[in-house]
Amino acid sequence: MQATDSDTKVKASTEVDVNKGLPKLKLSAIFAMTFGFFGINMAFSLQSSQMGRIFQTIGADPTKLGFFFILPPLAGMVVQPLIGKYSDKTWNRFGRRMPYLMIGAPIAALVMILLPNAGSFGFGYGSLLALLFGAFTILFMDLSSNVCMQPFKMIIGDMVNEDQKDMAWSWQQSFSNLGGVFATIAPYVLTLFGISNIAPKGQVPNSVKLAFYIGAGILLLTSLYTILSVKEYNPTEYDLYHDIDPNEKKPDVSLWHLVKVAPKAFWEVSFVQLFAWFAFQYLWTYSTGAIADNVWHTTNPASAGYQAAGNWYGILTCIQSVAAVLWGMLLLSRTKATQRKLWYRIGLVMGGVGFIMVFFTHSQMGLIFPFCLIGISYLTMQTQAFSLFTESLDGTNEGAYLGLFNCGICLPQIIASVASFAIFPLIGQSMPGMIVLGGISLILGAFAVSVIHPALSETK
Repeated sequence: MQATDSDTKVKASTEVDVNKGLPKLKLSAIFAMTFGFFGINMAFSLQSSQMGRIFQTIGADPTKLGFFFILPPLAGMVVQPLIGKYSDKTWNRFGRRMPYLMIGAPIAALVMILLPNAGSFGFGYGSLLALLFGAFTILFMDLSSNVCMQPFKMIIGDMVNEDQKDMAWSWQQSFSNLGGVFATIAPYVLTLFGISNIAPKGQVPNSVKLAFYIGAGILLLTSLYTILSVKEYNPTEYDLYHDIDPNEKKPDVSLWHLVKVAPKAFWEVSFVQLFAWFAFQYLWTYSTGAIADNVWHTTNPASAGYQAAGNWYGILTCIQSVAAVLWGMLLLSRTKATQRKLWYRIGLVMGGVGFIMVFFTHSQMGLIFPFCLIGISYLTMQTQAFSLFTESLDGTNEGAYLGLFNCGICLPQIIASVASFAIFPLIGQSMPGMIVLGGISLILGAFAVSVIHPALSETK
């Protein structure tokens, strides 16, 4: 088979052996299909690290924060399976997955500009209009960000062989975390450069607004790089590499049918994900408040101490991301297939310990080590979960299954948010206490890893 006419395209960077399934990719090819996650995660990191701060700043009741955090995972549950299903059948001159990135990136950038301005349109502090505007903006931000994210996940399943898959997932999550580094330190750094970190009551500080504007620009640029650099396999090549008979009629099956016939790894890994993402939903929802309470001894969102805690949580999220990148580059990218369950379990335990340590820590610097553990856990639980699940896929309906698998990430977040309405008052409205519950959930998840029985790799 002849190479394409462009050496800058991913397909031209392969060593093709049609007798051995998917070809081995050069490192430059894997870089091209994973680097774009840098910009995508800038959007998600700004959202996760600043959303609690934004909504409390514009007047949201802390006991009702869980409501706003239901919307993003709900959007993911709807969008990602649909993007997966329909992109499985989208073959045109722009590719199979890339057209969705071309649509999603500009919309996500626009909504990123609108979100931090939820309190700037004169709706009034704590008004229903301000909160509704913020809620719908975060909903559309997550819808468009999910449209952007799915193509990156799917091209790894489409184009990366089993030997390189751990590396690809690890690189993708490492670039994701690097994007998180830039996103989460932005308000703090901008404050150091003189951008105001305080604002009139009900409005978001300019340091946060500008961080979102910068993130929107980087999202567009990195997405454009991936679109221009990645050339996906055409239908003939895809069938050849995945050992699919091109003459066999491929039935148009429903998502519900795919759920009913899903490989057992779909359910097993999703069960573990239930504990992991339940925990991280509480981290994103309550960390700023927990840090403000423990370190600055304030629960008033309008106070300088609370806003300083918001900036420090951004720095801690940056540290979390750096720890994740180092862990991924130095260790997880070299993980053997037979070690996936082991490292999955270790990562969840480390995260659980980090969460619980946050409760007992009352100094800024003391929070650094727990958040390093949390970063390691976050990277590990994503790379190992996707590797363990995708072992069981054969190339048929791969995009749809990856989209459906995302429900195992989104549903626990929704459960956690709904449960918070009962749990938060029950523990005396203690935000540090909610972080402890997340840590316990992660440790339970480590025990749950035993239920996973991988299709290709098995370890005790």
